[in-house]
Amino acid sequence: MTQEDAAKAVVMQYVEAFNQGNMNKLREILADDAQIQGVFGQGIFDKIAPIWRQLIEGYGMQLEVQSMVAEGNTVAVRYLESGTFRAAAFGQQPTGKSYQLVAMEWFEIEAGKIKSRWGARDSASQAKQLGI
Repeated sequence: MTQEDAAKAVVMQYVEAFNQGNMNKLREILADDAQIQGVFGQGIFDKIAPIWRQLIEGYGMQLEVQSMVAEGNTVAVRYLESGTFRAAAFGQQPTGKSYQLVAMEWFEIEAGKIKSRWGARDSASQAKQLGI
């Protein structure tokens, strides 16, 4: 397996764990000092986990890989992100509305774990589609 294939495999584990809402698996896939940066904040897993929980439990967020490229230990992914606002999240009550948008994440893999992850998506479009 090439370095690129191994890095992509780690990212696919992350996607699977995220889609399952498996926070324990996400913690295992991330290096202990992994830096996670996204629209809602940045930090290590313990700081970001409550945000991810709200996205998963509140919005039912799912990631569908549209494309993935790797160079060495760096992986870039374009997703079709979707969900339905089904439980209270980010101080808002659920609307029952669904959303779909393009999201992107950039990963650095080290020793078979995610060392850093940057994420970007159109949060304004998400809010509008969810009715918030």
